[in-house]
Amino acid sequence: MSANDDERPEAIGDDRTPRTTRPVKLLQGYVWHPRDLDIDLGDYLPARLDPDVHVLWDVMPAAPFTFFDDGTLSATQRVYQLTALRFVGPDEEPGALLPWLAETLQAALETTPEGVGWQVMEDLRELG
Repeated sequence: MSANDDERPEAIGDDRTPRTTRPVKLLQGYVWHPRDLDIDLGDYLPARLDPDVHVLWDVMPAAPFTFFDDGTLSATQRVYQLTALRFVGPDEEPGALLPWLAETLQAALETTPEGVGWQVMEDLRELG
C-alpha cells in the first residue's frame, strides 16, 4: 500500500469518504410527570414521523435541575429527555422541518394526561 492517501482505497468510516446523509438533532428537551402517574409516553408520542424524523425519549435517573419554575421539586417527578432527529441529505436544510415538527409534537404533547409537563427547544446539531 502506498503512503500517499490518494492512492488508498476508500473504506467505511474513512474521513475522506463523503456521507450521503448525516444525523442532525432538530429538537431537544424534557417531558415530566408526577412519579405516581403511571403513563407510557409511547401512547401519546410518535416514535417516527415522515420524512424520516425519529422521536426518542429516555427516562433520566434524575432531572438536571432541582426545582421546576413553579417551585415543584424535580425529585417528585419522572423526567425524560426528549430528542427529535433526522437523517439529512447533503443538499438539505436541517431546519426546514422545524415549524411543522414543533407544531406536530406540540399537538401530541397536548394529548397527554393532566400533570404532564414539557419543555422543548430547537437544537440543530449534527450528531456523530
